[in-house]
Amino acid sequence: MSSEDEDDYMNMVIEEPTQKETFTQKKRRELREAEARGRVPSKAERAAQEAARREEALATSTLNPTNKGFQMMAKLGFKPGGVLGKPAAASDSDTNSFLKARAEPLNLTLKENRGGIGLDTEKKRKLREEAEEAVKRIKHEEGSYRDRVREERELKRIEAQVRAAQKVAERLDEESESGATNDDKEQGTGSSAKSNKESGDSTDPSHSRDGPETPTKKKPIKLASHVNVLYRGLIRERERNDSDRQTRHALQSSLPSSFFPKARLPEYDDPTMDREDKKALGSELDQNTSTLEIELEEDDDELDAFNALEPAERLHKLVLFLREKYRYCFWCKYAYEADLELEGCPGLTEEDHD
Repeated sequence: MSSEDEDDYMNMVIEEPTQKETFTQKKRRELREAEARGRVPSKAERAAQEAARREEALATSTLNPTNKGFQMMAKLGFKPGGVLGKPAAASDSDTNSFLKARAEPLNLTLKENRGGIGLDTEKKRKLREEAEEAVKRIKHEEGSYRDRVREERELKRIEAQVRAAQKVAERLDEESESGATNDDKEQGTGSSAKSNKESGDSTDPSHSRDGPETPTKKKPIKLASHVNVLYRGLIRERERNDSDRQTRHALQSSLPSSFFPKARLPEYDDPTMDREDKKALGSELDQNTSTLEIELEEDDDELDAFNALEPAERLHKLVLFLREKYRYCFWCKYAYEADLELEGCPGLTEEDHD
């Protein structure tokens, strides 16, 4: 026996013995197949299967030799890879697009809704316009927020300037009134001294020191209704704060404490207490207190009309008042002695003094 006839055990393929299907296994397999064939697919499964078959068909070229249309075209001389119609000239710049457009049949575009032909384009246009409007709205809101914050800060700054101008006007009015009062007192003192000297009365300092002291009259409180409307709101606010503070003090003093174990109401009048004790404890109410309370409860139409103005307009009125009456420039923070010097002021507004 030659070597070629010898068996090559290294390359020999030994087939595994197949196990024969038993009768029970066959019955179970057939039962599973019958159940799978008899199962009715759901609507979603049918739609998925249809979509898969559609995509597979659209992805397959229609130039298939088994296609009847292709067979008819082949009988007329059409060859695979060729184009229908007259080929474009070599000088034509759109040759490639022409060949591509004719080398394959027109693709099928499935329409799944009942909209018109141009509906998709219209929807895209509307969506694009809505997106642009949303972007513009966001930018406008950002800009309006910044403008609103800037305006609020500017209003607060002008309100602070109005309050400062009101304080200056109040101070200058008080100085003017106190100066006029002092001048009247000096004139009255000089005339009385002159009359005493002419009559020959003795002015012994010991007599005034040993004699009974003459009670000094309290300075009457000026009602807010008699104050200039330009800074009347500042006075009323101060009076309201003082009234609230007095009310809180009266309430706290009415509560029991270590100094006053027995609680008493603010209106309680203890006959055993002297006038000085009542004044020290705050139980003696001033006559002007009730007057101020009544005044705070009343409405002031003139003040309401002034507060209804814009802060810039109120500030302008205050600046004019200070310049015309006291030759005081609110922006220069200086009181000029003459009108000629006031003409050297840059102007009436804050921008003129920058």
